[in-house]
Amino acid sequence: TELRPLDILSEAVPARGVRVFQAQGLRGVQLGSSRPRSLGFPASRLFIHCDRFPEEFSLIVTLRALGVPAQGSQYIFTLMAEESPGVLVGMRYSPGKLHFLFWSQGRAGGWQSRVTFPNVSLSDSQWHTLVLAVSGQSFSLTVDCSIPKDVVVETPFPASLSVRRANFYLGNRQRRKGVFTGLLRQLVLLPGADATPQICTTMNFKVATLSVPAILRDVPVKPASNEVLKYPYEADTKVTLGSRPRCTKQEKTQFWFDASRRGLYLCNGSTWVSMLEVKHRLDYVEEYQNLVTNSETMGIEVFTIPKVGLFAAMANRVTPPGSAVYKWTDGKFVPYQNIPTYQAQSWKYFTIGKKIFLAVANFEQNERGQEFSVIYKWSHRKAKFITYQRITTHSARDWEAFVIEGEAFLAVVNHREGNNHNIESVIYRWNPRTGLFETNQTIPTSGAYDWEFFTIGPYSFLAVANTFNGTSTKIHSHIYIWLSGSFQLFQSILTFGAADWEVFHIGDRVFLAVANSHSYDSGMPAPSNFYAINSSIYELNITAQMFVKFQDLLTYSALDWEFFSVGDDSFLVVANSFDGFTFSVNSIIYRWQGYEGFVATHHLPTVGCRDWEVFHTTEGSYLLYSSAREPLSKVLKLKTT
Repeated sequence: TELRPLDILSEAVPARGVRVFQAQGLRGVQLGSSRPRSLGFPASRLFIHCDRFPEEFSLIVTLRALGVPAQGSQYIFTLMAEESPGVLVGMRYSPGKLHFLFWSQGRAGGWQSRVTFPNVSLSDSQWHTLVLAVSGQSFSLTVDCSIPKDVVVETPFPASLSVRRANFYLGNRQRRKGVFTGLLRQLVLLPGADATPQICTTMNFKVATLSVPAILRDVPVKPASNEVLKYPYEADTKVTLGSRPRCTKQEKTQFWFDASRRGLYLCNGSTWVSMLEVKHRLDYVEEYQNLVTNSETMGIEVFTIPKVGLFAAMANRVTPPGSAVYKWTDGKFVPYQNIPTYQAQSWKYFTIGKKIFLAVANFEQNERGQEFSVIYKWSHRKAKFITYQRITTHSARDWEAFVIEGEAFLAVVNHREGNNHNIESVIYRWNPRTGLFETNQTIPTSGAYDWEFFTIGPYSFLAVANTFNGTSTKIHSHIYIWLSGSFQLFQSILTFGAADWEVFHIGDRVFLAVANSHSYDSGMPAPSNFYAINSSIYELNITAQMFVKFQDLLTYSALDWEFFSVGDDSFLVVANSFDGFTFSVNSIIYRWQGYEGFVATHHLPTVGCRDWEVFHTTEGSYLLYSSAREPLSKVLKLKTT
């Protein structure tokens, strides 16, 4: 067989009963079930020079599957000999499983062999790309360019499988039962090679393409003169409400209505394009509200409780009175609830199912000499947060909540234990049976300040900002990747008193910014200024599979980065806290200017700035900053033109 892609789907469509639909910005064919045989064609149309199926090959499938009954299964394709009920080669899926079928031959005749890949979730109405690589007894399945699932079986794929007088059938096995009901976009056979390296080269893993039929490509065939479109298709269009959703090729042609800007936007495959609104641009920033706090504020968490409202939780330093939660009422933040805390450093809002939680990182012991950080749960009946679970921590600085493969996790940064900064920070896993978080993994950290969780395609990452190892702030911070049920080291980056990581996307590009707070090394001569130091922005290099430095920005004991967008423009604001002489230091908003990188555009007077949060209401967009030096936080309004 020639070592070229054999496009099975293109050979079968167009055909009677096949309809073209558009969903999530991509087109696929829906196969009719009334006449299964009409969706077939002779294998000889693909195997022109040889009537043997290749011994080694890959199958590439892009599909959007719908739900399958618990005991049912659906065929993606089959290759069947004429007048024989057996499947020479085929693929079908059932709830949580994918099955590859092939016909094995021996002296006593033949039999049907099946290779099953468990834990394959396809029935979620999302596009997925599968690459099945076959070689002898080895079968490897890659879903959306994630970690391959490898299976080795006793019965190898036959070295000489005849396809003489055989036919391919799309979405069926010549019967109405088990017909594929979803959308099929790509079905390609690549002889002699593992197609994974060819497929997994872009950021949009779920819709990676080797070959698709002409009627499914992005640009439709233009009709001649007054002819109707040769292959009419139907669009699965929806309008998303709420905060800005992602815009990738999957969401192409979908709409987003932004109530705060009263604008309707269309996703073009990478960015949201305004349809009914003059594009806003940031003009200037004005002081909107002085928010008097219980004491100095080390961190802020802004969140929305559905059907209740917008809130801001302040991590206040002094106990008593503890930390305050404010609610946005009539265009202002007003006190809502006070919670006992002990030198609180940060809050983290998260949900698990219908449960709503708020976790505080306490830095000091309570009145009884116990050192706990506390998870609070929202009580719908009492309309306030109540104590849910106490967890032993050590000078906790930060919580990070995230979900991996449907499981909820909560990670705490332990800063130090006594005078020892080189200790373990802990990742907890939610136990649905007990309804509690339990220790899942510990990771060594050095005076750490911050966790940052993010995903890139199918991969999950967790970055830690290491600040001080007992003698120096010039130490490595680490990025971990989730592999085989735990986080493993992915990359180490030299930082200088790192206090925060901020991940953000601009188009298809992925960036990671670190806030460096100060440069100190007990074994080195003192610099002229410990606090005037570069903070750095790194960009993911997919080819090198690592983050590489993109830009340095001069900061003054930077403690936080916050990314936000106004219209089509992207911004970063830094929390500058101390310049070596005074805490009254300008924090700066940088604007993304493409080739120039981030350029300073607004200088904001702040006092000991510790944290920035951006939030949106129907009245507009705002920045909220906290001061670690005075009991006053400020709400700033973004004025646009």
